[in-house]
Amino acid sequence: MAREVGRGEGKTALAARYSTLVAEACRTIADADRAPSLADLAARAGLSAHHFHRIFRAVTGMTPRTYAAAQRADRARRALASSASVTDAIYDAGFASSGRFYEHAAATLGMTPAAFRAGGRDLTVEYGTAACALGRVLVARSVKGLCAVMLGDDDDALRADLAARFPRASLEPASVGFQAVLDAVVQLIDEPARPFDLPLDLHGTVFQQRVWQALQGIRPGDTITYGELAARIGAPKSVRAVARACGANPAAVVVPCHRVIGRDGSLTGYRWGLARKRALIEREQRK
Repeated sequence: MAREVGRGEGKTALAARYSTLVAEACRTIADADRAPSLADLAARAGLSAHHFHRIFRAVTGMTPRTYAAAQRADRARRALASSASVTDAIYDAGFASSGRFYEHAAATLGMTPAAFRAGGRDLTVEYGTAACALGRVLVARSVKGLCAVMLGDDDDALRADLAARFPRASLEPASVGFQAVLDAVVQLIDEPARPFDLPLDLHGTVFQQRVWQALQGIRPGDTITYGELAARIGAPKSVRAVARACGANPAAVVVPCHRVIGRDGSLTGYRWGLARKRALIEREQRK
């Protein structure tokens, strides 16, 4: 029978105990060929299934099932990069069947398994560049939506950055009809409170997607700390992981990672340069 921990323990000791139990569970999930059941994980922790599910989500910001899915997705990415075939990669990653994997492939990889394994070979990315208040901006989209917004000073460097992100995709210079998309992004830089409803196609892990979604909820003119953002997504102990997800953001301004600052008010870092981050924050706070 599972023993409920915590009786007679202080709050600090109890929090530490729960964190240790959840860390052990995460290792169990990561090491398992097949995702352990909630009942098995709870029994290992000495908790009821309901209690374990609640503390796991409180500590990680994910359910055990979502965490296991994210682990399988990461294994799938690594396996697809190294296995001799897609089929081998599917089973190496811990999926019970190829049908199960293909059912979730788009959400897991952001493209078909074959395209992912080929570095985006079957993916067509249309892109264009334009002048903006921050220098130059490159905007790219797939058939599903915007997949990159990059800031810089040189169009060639921006194109090289895009090519590194999609090494084997078909990169096509923008058609005439793409101008409206470019204009919408440039206008967003100039008027951050302006409605922006173009579809997005951002490729990232489950955790990164959660961070990017939360970033889009920060209002222009507001800033929050990395710790506050971690708390907002229900993962208060994942401050470093949140910072890494901000750094991996592929869509500058559209996903406003520039609105996240250090606990001491410092700007910390910004992929497209601290001067641009400062300018964005100052412009937004003046509006």
